[in-house]
Amino acid sequence: MKSRFESKEYEFLEIESRVTEDGKIVSIFLNNPTSRNSMTWKMGEEFADLIHSIKKEKVLPRAIIISGRKDVFCAGGDLNLLRSFSEKSFSQNRRDMRKFYGFFLSVRKLPVPVIAAVNGHAIGAGLSLTFACDLRIFAEEGKYSFNFVRLGIHPGMGSSFLSPELLGKSLGGRLLLTGETFDGKFAKTCGLALDSVPKTEVYARAMELALSLSKAAPLALQELKKNLYSWKQLDSALKKEAESQARNFISDDFKETIKSILEKREPKFTGK
Repeated sequence: MKSRFESKEYEFLEIESRVTEDGKIVSIFLNNPTSRNSMTWKMGEEFADLIHSIKKEKVLPRAIIISGRKDVFCAGGDLNLLRSFSEKSFSQNRRDMRKFYGFFLSVRKLPVPVIAAVNGHAIGAGLSLTFACDLRIFAEEGKYSFNFVRLGIHPGMGSSFLSPELLGKSLGGRLLLTGETFDGKFAKTCGLALDSVPKTEVYARAMELALSLSKAAPLALQELKKNLYSWKQLDSALKKEAESQARNFISDDFKETIKSILEKREPKFTGK
């Protein structure tokens, strides 16, 4: 059976992949530029399918890069998708959110190093995806934020676990609670990013790092990946997030969020 990675590129609708000539580096691009690479259900399915295909290869790549098209990494959840959650029941949302998280966080189960080439803004769930990667290169001028609470919902996509895991409870909790915006230089200073460079240099810097990783012993790296993370702990957090977000999605506050976005104004939350 011919490998789908024997060619240079393999395209989905909202995900694009590229492979180096020697097959050692696979690049995955979020490709929904009309909505700033926001996460749709279709994008999630395509992303998970590609990750599954990579894992099934007899000869695995040495490293993987995840980036975004058109100078944006990811604007978070797609507005139409978010609106649909406000129209579903608690049980439907709890089930769907857990599945949606799983699409993108499948990257956490890859047996090879994953580098987030964060070439522009990454907001909410988009920022969470970068936290799920092993190493991160941030654009200096990019804007990054866990804006969940400002949208009237509990943080999701594993951020309630991933942020404290990477940054500690103090700083990780601060970013989640305040929803504050930070730039790439801050990400490097606090240790979140390995490096911070101008956005036009992010992908090249990530490729340089990937090529360096490709020189390491692949079996050793694969064993290390198994031991670095506890999926069990993340999975427990995801279940709690899905339940909390499902409860928030049916609240008046979240309906106000959707209305305020459409009317281009600040939301007025009532706690109901």
